[in-house]
Amino acid sequence: MARTLYYAPGACSLAAHIVLEESGLPFEGVELNLAAGDQRAPEYLAINERGRVPALVEDGWVLTECAAIMRHVARSVPEKGLWPTDLRRQAVADEWLGWLAVNHHVAYAHVRRPERYTADEEAYPEIRGKGADTYGDLCTMTEVRLSQGGWALGEQYSVVDPYLLLFWVWGRGTALKFDMAGRFPAWTAHARRMAERPAVRTVLAREGLPLPG
Repeated sequence: MARTLYYAPGACSLAAHIVLEESGLPFEGVELNLAAGDQRAPEYLAINERGRVPALVEDGWVLTECAAIMRHVARSVPEKGLWPTDLRRQAVADEWLGWLAVNHHVAYAHVRRPERYTADEEAYPEIRGKGADTYGDLCTMTEVRLSQGGWALGEQYSVVDPYLLLFWVWGRGTALKFDMAGRFPAWTAHARRMAERPAVRTVLAREGLPLPG
């Protein structure tokens, strides 16, 4: 099967990129330069009319949205255990994915993409500031949930863990500049544990991102 992942370094596609690498499935990665507008090129819009990453193409079939891609890939290789088989663990995994997508991702969009929420450029600083405050509050809630240690689902590594790493990476990034180790030690311990996984190290190197440290 021909399989292609369209991604941008450090974007939300990072999580799907890691899950694909973890899966062992063969795939081609196509890097898009968002700053240069690659996501709005006609060639890419023909694949994903939304003009966003990630997009996964399998023999001409297209799937978008990071959480959907991660679930699909995990279910394609059940022997890898990336998606739980127990119904309640599946529910908790869905809870995590929903929490991160609806809350952390949206708050971060207010910081990075204030133009989505107002046409008044003078309001951008206030939107960014409020988005950063909200992201910090959300991180505190996630920190509490991770304070028991281990992976997001306890002893079982799953697609939730690469998604958690994504939002940790965004927290330490140039837009927010949070002291993740100081403010969120349990989440940072999780990120450092992630960095021990060969697939994570491979993808971070491919995307030019530093390891958690």
